[in-house]
Amino acid sequence: MERMKDKICVVTGGARGIGRTIVERFSDEGAAMVFALDVNAAGFADLEAAGRKNVRPAVVNVTDTAAIQAFVDSVMAEFGRIDVLVNNAGITRDALIQKMSDDDWDAVINVNLTGVFKMTRAIAPHMMNQGAGAIVSISSIVGLDGNIGQSNYEATKGAVVTMTKGWAKEFARKGAKVRVNSVSPGYTRTPMIETVPEKVLEPIIAKTPLGRLAMPIDIANAVLFLASEEAAFITGQVLRVDGGLVL
Repeated sequence: MERMKDKICVVTGGARGIGRTIVERFSDEGAAMVFALDVNAAGFADLEAAGRKNVRPAVVNVTDTAAIQAFVDSVMAEFGRIDVLVNNAGITRDALIQKMSDDDWDAVINVNLTGVFKMTRAIAPHMMNQGAGAIVSISSIVGLDGNIGQSNYEATKGAVVTMTKGWAKEFARKGAKVRVNSVSPGYTRTPMIETVPEKVLEPIIAKTPLGRLAMPIDIANAVLFLASEEAAFITGQVLRVDGGLVL
């Protein structure tokens, strides 16, 4: 069974890491088209080289309202619908609060929170008009439980959780079957975590019952499930994918 068969999908932060793996999973599961959005065109080189005919890169900054609207308008003009949105784009600018600059605060808020809002604002009304759709936003266990030195990041990821719950109610009004869920990964082997020293990761792994960090495929499989019709009666939920680190 192809779980994304004939679906038009949009994945932000789709050039690398978790987003790239989500794009590949949707492609493998028969999506009609997967739009991989990213702010950096350089990340698309090997994606295009892979020759996936149902994947299309698009340079879109999730903080740019005009660029988002132009992209959505072009997709609607070509395909007439958007079935799945994955809000995955995110950045970190970590520091203890007394050392966190306004610029670092603003940068993370703009991408991780405002970007999720702007993408969803542009696409959700089309889903409501269609009568169906699935939105999955990537949060984090940090957004649920907090972490030292990540005031900006935890604020955005916590907000993603509460927006998910509010949107699940808002977008299902008037009979529309628009589902909104969130995935909260634990520490995951992505380019973002490559800057973390292994000595910092070792105690985290030691405290994780399943004995390892997540791989991008672990997160992508959870997103695939929530975006698919297998999760047709699931909305407003937050799925932890952390190997049991937080129990």
